[in-house]
Amino acid sequence: MAGGWSRFALRFSEYYDSISPDSIWTPPRLRNREWMFIPWGGAPPDRHRAFPDKTSLHSYLRTRAPHSCFHSTAYYQDPSKGKMAEKGWLGADLIFDLDGDHLPGVSDNDFPAMIDVIQGQAWRLWNEFLEPEFGFKQKYAQFTFSGHRGFHIHLRDPSLLHLDSNARREIVNYIRGEGIDIQSTINADSGWGKRAIDGIDSTLGQLSQISSGKEGKTHALDQLHEIIKTRSKSPNVNLKSSSKASIEELAKLADGRDEFGLDRISRLKDDPSLEVFGKLTPLFWELVKGDSSVVIGTAGETDEVVTVDTKRVIRWVGSLHGKSGLKVTELPLNRLDPDSSNCFDPLKEAVVFTGGSVKVRILADDVRASISGEQIEPSLGDEIIVKESMAMFLCLKGWAEICK
Repeated sequence: MAGGWSRFALRFSEYYDSISPDSIWTPPRLRNREWMFIPWGGAPPDRHRAFPDKTSLHSYLRTRAPHSCFHSTAYYQDPSKGKMAEKGWLGADLIFDLDGDHLPGVSDNDFPAMIDVIQGQAWRLWNEFLEPEFGFKQKYAQFTFSGHRGFHIHLRDPSLLHLDSNARREIVNYIRGEGIDIQSTINADSGWGKRAIDGIDSTLGQLSQISSGKEGKTHALDQLHEIIKTRSKSPNVNLKSSSKASIEELAKLADGRDEFGLDRISRLKDDPSLEVFGKLTPLFWELVKGDSSVVIGTAGETDEVVTVDTKRVIRWVGSLHGKSGLKVTELPLNRLDPDSSNCFDPLKEAVVFTGGSVKVRILADDVRASISGEQIEPSLGDEIIVKESMAMFLCLKGWAEICK
């Protein structure tokens, strides 16, 4: 919990007091949803709550002004029961949670860059997987900014509500490339076939940058290493080596010829089944797969669990995120596209507080933030005057404290 939280709790209270019950968005079948709230000050979560209407929900918010608000992805006969087995499960929305702290080679410390990448991943997830390959319909989908490090895609197609955890896990595994024999897909007329070709070119480009030793080598090596570390956590991946040294050795092989004087890359593209990189061939294909998939966490981590768990809770649209001060915000699909001329900008459009200036002391090093058009790259110990929205963001993330 951020220090000096009482100041921010008061501002959250003012926000919830300012909105009307009619303006509140609530998920379909409100009466069948369980709600969970995280109070300020580190108190235990207040869960197993149920509300019959918007007015009762709004009354709770005005009284408690919580740090964070969640509702169940599931529908229950009696969501207020204290034990899950007694609630009477009726089905659950299909949720995809993309969180920037799982992205290979991307750091939360550069918050604007991380948001750009994760927004692109969310767009790819819908545009390359969910709609074209699974046939999910936009009319059943809701797209939201999580209020902090990611985006959520909610699917409420009635035909999906009763999918069990195994069926949901199969969807996640396909998106992550689990069980995909990527070499055999290259000449196939399929989504993974097209992604494999793009992934080969992308991976070879980065390997070439590494082998050449030119500027950007370190970044390319770090990025590929992060990809392979993520891939290695999968239960279906068993690489003999995933070290940076192995990637550098692979880069040298990709840039040269084999023992017969033949170009390895040409041979690979002619026949993807060939082990042109010897013992490092599996490493190459996992890099290709990692480049081409959408990062929905690794096995057992938060993002995948949100999709697979049929009794999960998700952040409520319209609530404030207690680790950033930003609002969980719905957006239309076309504005999710990072290349759109009217692309959604969460670091401006999810900002609620626009008060005066605040002096803060920086508690973190090598961080970058951008809120409401104000951009900072401070150093540890700096004392700077920023807008209230920036001060709240920095303090709630633990990157700064209010100067006394």
